[in-house]
Amino acid sequence: MLNLTLKVWRQQNATSEGFIETYDAHDIPESASFLEMLDIVNERILNDGGEPIHFDHDCREGICGQCSLTINGIPHSKERGITACQLHMRKFKTGETIWIEPFRAKAFPLLRDLIVDRSAFDRIIGAGGYVSVRTGSAQDANNLPVAKTKADAAMDAAACIGCGACVAACKNASAMLFVSAKAAHLNLLPQGAPEKNKRVLGMVRQMDAEGFGNCTNQYECEAVCPKEISADNIARLNRDYAIAIADEAAV
Repeated sequence: MLNLTLKVWRQQNATSEGFIETYDAHDIPESASFLEMLDIVNERILNDGGEPIHFDHDCREGICGQCSLTINGIPHSKERGITACQLHMRKFKTGETIWIEPFRAKAFPLLRDLIVDRSAFDRIIGAGGYVSVRTGSAQDANNLPVAKTKADAAMDAAACIGCGACVAACKNASAMLFVSAKAAHLNLLPQGAPEKNKRVLGMVRQMDAEGFGNCTNQYECEAVCPKEISADNIARLNRDYAIAIADEAAV
């Protein structure tokens, strides 16, 4: 069993003043996940008549990307290639103090405590993350040859779960890793070719409109990504954007 001290960000809403609240997290099983640890603490808070810590979650299997927590200053924690819900308490030592805060970015307005609004990502995808061609059934799709290198790169990009850790880690709150991954997994495939220019222009312009910062290629995004999305996608997006701008100007 672990005995820990939690320093948790509490804030009623985006306009209220936030503060750090200290909690005693005692007798925490090492086998518990980080979110299960918060469940245990919340149950004790409720039993004492207090207001539980509000945090976001859904699948708790590293798929949905909802567990947007900054743990000791690092989105999803210092462990590589996992989300906060996949982090287990055996990674901590008894007596430790753990600081838990929300993702911080202008484009991710805080809703309450550790919950932020990441619907800006949905609007970016809506601005271009689709294909208009009929792809048919799986058998029909398999009739269209795709080079393995391109298929692998597209699948790697498609692994992005849109958690927002890349934005939270970036000093500029840039969404370039997210946008480049969402664009690449369609742009690399022949089914995505007809809308390639339109997709890139729409997603990048929507990203700018949402208030995300510029990329300065320091790769904090790649370092904290739970799906280990490569920053190579950013270079690909920059190239595709330059081509799309040139083609648009030529029309």
